[in-house]
Amino acid sequence: MKPGIHPEYRPVVYRDKDADFAFLTRSTTTSDQTIEWTDGNTYPVIDVQISSASHPFWTGKQRLLDTAGRVEKFRNKYARRGPQGR
Repeated sequence: MKPGIHPEYRPVVYRDKDADFAFLTRSTTTSDQTIEWTDGNTYPVIDVQISSASHPFWTGKQRLLDTAGRVEKFRNKYARRGPQGR
C-alpha cells in the first residue's frame, strides 16, 4: 500500500440505540461522537438505524404486510373510470 493515501483504520463502536446493542469493530469511518467502552478506552461511535439485534431476519419477528390492501389501493387509485370527458 502507498503510504499517506488511505484513511486511518481504527477501532470504532457501532451502536443501535433502538435495540440497546453496540459492538466494537475496526473501520475507516469517522465520527465526532465518542463513547467509553467496557475496556475503559474511548472510541468513536457510529449510530445505526438497524443491526442484527433489531433486524427482522435475525430476530425472527417479521412484520406481516397487508398485500391485499396495497393491491386494492393501487387498483382504486389507477382504475379506469370509463370515458373521460366524453
